[in-house]
Amino acid sequence: MAWIDLLRDELPLLVASAGVLGLIVGSFLNVVILRVPRILQQEWQRDCAELRGETPTVADPVTLSAPPSTCPHCGHRIRFFENIPVLSFLALRGRCSACGHPIGWRYPIIEGLTAILSIVVVWHFGLDWTAAAALVLTWGLIALTVIDLDTQLLPDNITLPLLWLGLLVSLAGLFADSQAAILGAAIGYASLWSVFQIFRLVTGKEGMGFGDFKLFALLGAWLGWQYLPQIILLAAVTGAIVGLLLVLTRGHDREIPIPFGPYLAGAGWISLIWGDSINHFYLSWSGLG
Repeated sequence: MAWIDLLRDELPLLVASAGVLGLIVGSFLNVVILRVPRILQQEWQRDCAELRGETPTVADPVTLSAPPSTCPHCGHRIRFFENIPVLSFLALRGRCSACGHPIGWRYPIIEGLTAILSIVVVWHFGLDWTAAAALVLTWGLIALTVIDLDTQLLPDNITLPLLWLGLLVSLAGLFADSQAAILGAAIGYASLWSVFQIFRLVTGKEGMGFGDFKLFALLGAWLGWQYLPQIILLAAVTGAIVGLLLVLTRGHDREIPIPFGPYLAGAGWISLIWGDSINHFYLSWSGLG
């Protein structure tokens, strides 16, 4: 198609298109991040009611499309021109047009971050199916990261579809072949599950959640088992540094759990983009290359 050829030939236009797409998707991710935990809570309430032999009733059920977005302070319905990524926030000066209550900075930050990471993906892979797949993974990791930070949950309705998609993508060999992907998913899950069980036996505490196992399996399915050591090392080192800084600077209670999902997701994305370069640098530095 002519417009695809134009994007391939015009790098500034390609970057701008990726940025705009990222802003739009980032706006949708804000909805996903806010509503998926609520949807899960509704499902849990229905399940509990059924176990008690009661008729499940959920007032004002929430889906990704309903109810319409409103101001959480005054209930003002957000109009379409007030929902333009980043621009509406700037035009409204970060406040609701009806009541003047501040709008959280996280909304434009997530939109901007999604745009930036989308640009990096397209810049790195170019305009092809590899970039399209990498964008889907990137957007999913952003949603999982923020949800985990908010709720310490990694929802199955995001992690499991992405895991299966990674296995399907391996059929085309975009990031790993099918054998490496299947082994990556199995080893990723089993390795963290084993660490979890050993830690629980030794300390009597649970060091991480089952969602972390599934997220690591997801990354193994996309990138292959060969990248799992790199991912877990990056995640563990970053998590340890951040945890230590929180203890030293904010007096963070060591008994309060710190979600591990964001570190896994961040490390997985870094490996997606620069994994080969990191491995090459390590092999050259260690003299093994």
